[in-house]
Amino acid sequence: MSTYAIGDIQGCYQDLQNLLQLIKFNPNQDSLWFAGDLVNRGPKSLQVLRFIKSLNERAIVVLGNHDIHLLAVAENNLQYLKPQDTLGSILSAYDREELLHWLRNRPLLHHDSTLGFTMIHAGLPPQWDLQQARQYANEVEQALSGTQYKDYLENVYGNKPKKWSEKLEGWERLRFITNCFTRLRYCNADGKLALKKKDNPLLEANEDKDQAWFLWSHRATREHNIVFGHWSTLGYYADNGVYALDTGCLWGGSLTALRLEDKQVFSLPCVGACNPNDFA
Repeated sequence: MSTYAIGDIQGCYQDLQNLLQLIKFNPNQDSLWFAGDLVNRGPKSLQVLRFIKSLNERAIVVLGNHDIHLLAVAENNLQYLKPQDTLGSILSAYDREELLHWLRNRPLLHHDSTLGFTMIHAGLPPQWDLQQARQYANEVEQALSGTQYKDYLENVYGNKPKKWSEKLEGWERLRFITNCFTRLRYCNADGKLALKKKDNPLLEANEDKDQAWFLWSHRATREHNIVFGHWSTLGYYADNGVYALDTGCLWGGSLTALRLEDKQVFSLPCVGACNPNDFA
């Protein structure tokens, strides 16, 4: 019985199947953790959603920015739809509502005290400890699964506020929390988000400027093992208590799984770079 955490799939269904064959995934015994961004930009987002949903309790999923984007577009927030998005097959599927309802009820954070791992999609500001992170994730999860989820999805886009305060309320509070869990890469020492920075960081602590969220020496979650995706230019990274699993499958890199019981890494080159324009 093994547990594998897998990085961003983004609709690359065949690459996922190839990776599961490599790790000899047994759906009767093993479990899969998916670090978000199941869909979009790749060719087979619908097949990915159907497959992972069919795994039932054997699959644990946290939401990524592309997953929330799908939910928002499905609620007619079409101003945010981009030419390179490949969500049409899901939006026109006969089981669309069933899939979207399932996705809307996935968490932003998953913690397993037995395995000693926590999974998110993107990042955490240095001031949040694990208990706070779980509480704030739950606030967004309640908004997404509740009766006002359409209002949440109308208000989730945007880069502000950039800095956390317990005094934040309403959509600003939920937007900041969402941006941390699904978009954060860089921040400063005070936790001010730098959401437009996406490059591969020099992985050396620099207290004088923005740096990768996990490098801050005062990070309150530093004693925890955290797996995440979202950062394809970073690639696989294992240090400072974090395990980055987005290895750029969509862009012709690889798809990576981490077996949590012994931290063994499995990685498989992807079939080829997906060109989103081919799958409009």
